Order: sequence, then C-alpha cells, then structure tokens
Amino acid sequence: MENKTIAVLGGGSWGATIAQHLSNLGHDVTVWHRNRHELDVMQNERTHPFLPQLVFDGRIRFIDDFTLFEASDIVVFGVPSHGVRDVAAKMADRIGDAVVVNLAKGIENDTLLRMSEVIGEVGRVSDKRIVTLTGPSHAEEVAQGVPTTIVAAGVDGSSTEAVQKSFSSETLRVYANADIAGAELGGSVKNVIAVAAGTCDGIGFGDNAKAALITRGIVEITRLGVVMGARAQTFAGLSGIGDLIATCLSRHSRNRAVGEQIGRGRKLKEILSEMKMVAEGVRTAKSVHALRERHGIEMPICEATYAVLFEDVDPKEAVRNLMTRDLIYEHD
Repeated sequence: MENKTIAVLGGGSWGATIAQHLSNLGHDVTVWHRNRHELDVMQNERTHPFLPQLVFDGRIRFIDDFTLFEASDIVVFGVPSHGVRDVAAKMADRIGDAVVVNLAKGIENDTLLRMSEVIGEVGRVSDKRIVTLTGPSHAEEVAQGVPTTIVAAGVDGSSTEAVQKSFSSETLRVYANADIAGAELGGSVKNVIAVAAGTCDGIGFGDNAKAALITRGIVEITRLGVVMGARAQTFAGLSGIGDLIATCLSRHSRNRAVGEQIGRGRKLKEILSEMKMVAEGVRTAKSVHALRERHGIEMPICEATYAVLFEDVDPKEAVRNLMTRDLIYEHD
C-alpha cells in the first residue's frame, strides 16, 4: 500500500479515531479541529477529550488554521453534518485534486442535500472524487481495534478503490459500493430509527418491539432511498441494515441514548443541553420529515419520531398510533 498525505477535518470522536487509524497504517496525517481547548489536549497530552482509550502517536500533526494544510492526497471530512457546508467553503481553495472522504451521516435541513452533494457544491469538488465512508462503526470500538467492516461508496471506481485500499487494515475491512446515494441515506435515516429504538427502551418495551422497529425501520429507509434513486439492495448491506442494527442496539449510540431519555419523560431541549457530542438523528428527523412530504411516501416510524421530538407528542401515544394504523400486507 502506498502511503498518502491525508488531511482530517474535525477531531471529534470518529474523525480522530480515523486519523489515528490512518497513522497506524503509515500515512502522513494532519488533523484540523475547531475547538482550541480540545485541540490542545490532543496535541499536548496525545489523548482524546471524549475517548480515553484513544491515544495518538507522535506522528499526527494537530492544527486550528486551514492555511497550515499542505497539499493532500486525501481530504477527510470528519465534522458533524451541520458543519460540513462551512468547512467545505473554507477548504474549497485547498482541496485541489485530492480524493475527498465524507464521514458525516446526515441530510442538510434547509437544502435536503446529502453530505457528498454539499461537499461537491460548496467545495467545488467533482462527484468522481468524493467517497462516503459509512457503516456500523462506533469510534469506541474502532479505537480499541475491534474487528469492524464498513463501506466506501462513490460513483467513480478508481476513487472508491483508492479509499478502500488506503483505509483497510487487519481490524477495519472496507467494502466498495457504487451506490453513494443509498449508502448516505442508509447511514443518515437509521439515526432517526435509533432515536425511536431508544424511546422504546426508555418506556420499557422489550425485544419484540425492538425487533419490529428495526425490521419496519429498514422498510422505511429503503422506501425513501428507492424513490430518491438509490438501489434497494444497498439497504440490505452494511450501510443499511448493518448500521441500523448497531445504532439501535449499542450502548455507544448517542441517538439511541437521546431516545431513551425521551422515553423516560425528559424533554429534548434539556437532553441536548447536557450532551457534549452530536446526536445526528435529531436534525435528520426534520430532513426526513420534509423528504417524506416531498415524495409523498409513508414513513410512519420516522413521522412518529418527528412528532415526539418536535410536536410534543407523548411517546406512548405515538406508539399507540403506530400499532392501531390501518392493517396492511407486510410487503406492500
């Protein structure tokens, strides 16, 4: 494997974990991070503020100024979805011919664009040079070297395969996929379903409810994806059902944790005010609500989650409404 010069934008838990993973593989890695205090911790103490198990080697360079970036072979966007537009605009003149890797899982609220579309538009990057890396991959486990499989999705085979080879290791296996729309939608909408799964946990429901939620959840994700031009088979893979299972079940899932607090009767504003990291499913619930209306499709679980989060509907009432909908065939 040829060693690359790689710029990582965002030193949050996932971006920083990927940065150390790439450094372990021998790549030359520089990390930009917005928060100066957190950056100082990573630079001086060589540990991560939120992931104590993540220790940085001395080869990684940390910066807080975009102008300090040198020409890179690969540029990794590791910021939350709501920060992608701003960072892409600031990096537009510095990306050059690099392959761009998107790690963010979300759909922009105002434009309803996927993250690769935002990067392409604002960062002035050809879609042939954008690859999204997604799948069931909690940073806490990747940082510890737990075996993990993910997907590199892009429209151009050479870019996708370059990322696949540059990121793969004995503990992180990367599959290639040509359906970037499906991969991004799967990775984004599953966060909304995970909020619903956590709500079930908070209420005190059991395995029956969780299994039904995951199964019907992937139906909703697939329904939206297909109408938006994605391939149905993508949602049966790692970026679909794989990521959905991990996010709905894991103790590491911030989206599931938010839902659990909602199910226990707490208000969203109070929950979010206490969080240090981002739960993407909350913002994505708004985008999915708008997309569902635009395309005129049924997504009852996502709609119920939106109503609980933003219309103050009682979670138990939302479940009751779901269970008493008109009876239909399973495969409609």
